[in-house]
Amino acid sequence: MTRETWVNWNYPTAIRVGIGRIGELAAACRESNIAAPLLVTDPGLAKLPMIAEMVAACADDGLAVKIFSDVKPNPNGENVAHGIEAFRAGKHDGVIAVGGGSGLDVGKTVAVMAGQHDLAIWDLEDVGDNWKRADASRIAPIIAVPTTAGTGSEVGRASLIVNADEQRKVIIFHPKMLPDCVILDPELTAGLPPALTAATGMDALSHNLEAYCSPMFHPQASGIAVEGMRLIKSHLPTAVENGADLEARMRMLTASMMGATAFQRGLGAMHALAHPLGAVYDAHHGTLNAILMPHVLLANRKAIEARIVRLARYLDLAADFDAFMDWVLGLRKQIGIADNLSQIGIDNAQVKKIGEMAIADPSAATNPIVFDADDYAKIAADAIVGQLSVN
Repeated sequence: MTRETWVNWNYPTAIRVGIGRIGELAAACRESNIAAPLLVTDPGLAKLPMIAEMVAACADDGLAVKIFSDVKPNPNGENVAHGIEAFRAGKHDGVIAVGGGSGLDVGKTVAVMAGQHDLAIWDLEDVGDNWKRADASRIAPIIAVPTTAGTGSEVGRASLIVNADEQRKVIIFHPKMLPDCVILDPELTAGLPPALTAATGMDALSHNLEAYCSPMFHPQASGIAVEGMRLIKSHLPTAVENGADLEARMRMLTASMMGATAFQRGLGAMHALAHPLGAVYDAHHGTLNAILMPHVLLANRKAIEARIVRLARYLDLAADFDAFMDWVLGLRKQIGIADNLSQIGIDNAQVKKIGEMAIADPSAATNPIVFDADDYAKIAADAIVGQLSVN
């Protein structure tokens, strides 16, 4: 991949794709009428040269840019509140959201909430038409710059924020949370360690896979999801093995973005369980989805087998469900994903609570089979010990 392969896409928003496109960050801000951006990222990224270079480039262009990085890996309402304070105190007029899901989600939520009055973050939980409570005219423009290939939050209209008082992840939604412009530059992901490349890549796979298996009618999303999974199959192992391979990095950024575009079709039991597990145990979201994946596939088998057979054929696997399962298990092993939840510090002490939280998660609504709390608890218990069994 070279600079000559730069492309611009306009679906689902304006997207600048290619090596070195981060050099257009200041221009993207200007096009969105942002003169004083708040750059929101996580504390790890804030220390890296890439952030200093972004700030310098914006400042050289005359933009009054400041950094906010008080962002946890599983961001919570307090992180957002502090970001809102920084936005208002600095008299900012837009957000540059940089990072993986945490930086992107906090940045997007700050942009939505900073101009609101008498409105709590949780008032915009993705339930019914709660989003109409916000004054859309006071939502700040957003430029999104992903540095991982996993969440796809850069093309999402929602953010995941932990309500610490309730120990649950809450989906905050507004249509204008979709960034004005996205910059997909693979050079920004080249330094991501192999373990994080693997976990975030499996998150991208989970988004595409659950969107594909959803019972909702949205054939465009189905097609996007299938091709997203083909890209992951072809390029995730390479990205993990050789992080400097910008071709693999670019394809994974694209597949991640495709997954988040496709899950307009809905998600399912992987996310219904990963959200409460992440909130209760503060565990990495992509790793949770990766470990849960084969367990949820088996639990859903009777509803998704024909669909998985078609997918396996497209991925050049043997055209049967077991071949697809073997590929998932083989991929996890190849890229170093843990075999079970206990290996990442999760025990069965709260498995009943997790099951109850899962049925209340919005992702459960589009799982191919309607599971009850006991079903979810069993899937979680099996994943804790790595026991693959049909629900």
